[in-house]
Amino acid sequence: MITLKSAREIDEMEKSGQLLASVHEALRDFIKPGVTSWDIEVFVRDMIEKNGGIAAQIGYEGYEYATCCSINDEICHGFPRKTPLKDGDLIKVDMCIDLKGAMSDSCWAYVVGESTPEIDKLMEVTKKALYLGIEQAKVGNRIGDIGHAIQTYVEGEDLSVVRDFIGHGIGPTIHEAPSVPHYGQAGKGPRLKEGMVITIEPMVNTGTWQMKMDNNGWTARTKDGGLSCQYEHTIAITEDGPRILTLQDE
Repeated sequence: MITLKSAREIDEMEKSGQLLASVHEALRDFIKPGVTSWDIEVFVRDMIEKNGGIAAQIGYEGYEYATCCSINDEICHGFPRKTPLKDGDLIKVDMCIDLKGAMSDSCWAYVVGESTPEIDKLMEVTKKALYLGIEQAKVGNRIGDIGHAIQTYVEGEDLSVVRDFIGHGIGPTIHEAPSVPHYGQAGKGPRLKEGMVITIEPMVNTGTWQMKMDNNGWTARTKDGGLSCQYEHTIAITEDGPRILTLQDE
């Protein structure tokens, strides 16, 4: 069942989202060569808790960490670990925050130290794909309009869109209806209505969209070893257009 949120509930989710955005903003300077993804995990958890939030991923379906830290060919759900990050690594940090019962979810990508032209293009295309999807998140459109906009653009840049992991409704729990694929046909799927709150979170690969799972049962990585990137926002559908609840200060 798709739940519709009141204006008050959306305002509260935005407060959660702004805390989450501030954590991502702080990570811009924190992530550098020599830092580990376990250091990121501790930093994120401390910042969330010091600001009155709860790291909502901890315990969700048995997951043990506040963050998913996915590096290079890892698509999503990478475990934090104590291996130092090195120059040129591409890390995606995904987190969910529960702030007084209001949920938010956002992933952001960071390049460690010096980048490369391949990474620059992958990050640029993935971020643009996110915002092209958000442009379609308006009253009267359908879920398929979001996925079609993302897929058409990404494949036009000779990159691929992951099929196995998609966006979703959110609040009061992390994952709710509707499912929000980042591929598909325009004009198909559930119609978007005022009060819906969803995540749009395209995962884009340099090679094939196909994936394989690590033995830990959580971490997905590209089947061909190519790089993967992800950006994600939580968005409310309003009569005035899409409202990004996890918007960062650029």
